[in-house]
Amino acid sequence: MGKKRIVKKGTEGAGEGAQTRAAAKLPRRKMEHGILSIEATYNNTKVLLCDGKGNPVLWSSSGSLGFKGAKKGTPFAAAKVGELLAEKAEGMGLKEIDVVIRGVGSGRESAMRAFASRGFSINSIKDKTPVPHNGPRPEKPRRV
Repeated sequence: MGKKRIVKKGTEGAGEGAQTRAAAKLPRRKMEHGILSIEATYNNTKVLLCDGKGNPVLWSSSGSLGFKGAKKGTPFAAAKVGELLAEKAEGMGLKEIDVVIRGVGSGRESAMRAFASRGFSINSIKDKTPVPHNGPRPEKPRRV
């Protein structure tokens, strides 16, 4: 026999508490223009919101939202990260953003779309995915 689990039922919805928690940790600064950096790898999606000078203000990733394993790299997880940051950015008075995308993961576009669906105007989209110039050193020839 395992532990007994007690589930408390309340009148408040779980979504209501999550919104107030997200708004409670907001920085007190107001800004109208920001830079949204999205790093989409095969295993995770990280989103960073900076002010106009490039100083970080808000950040999150699909792993920090509770997604585990292969689910972290999915477009759905990236969209959830984008929605969370967009909700926080609305409270700061953000109106327009420049988007910088790095990586080749599947969440690169969905994180940006989730952010844009909240009504932010996107000034520019830059793809700064690092590309190797010459690649790694080749293997030595096999000696038999």
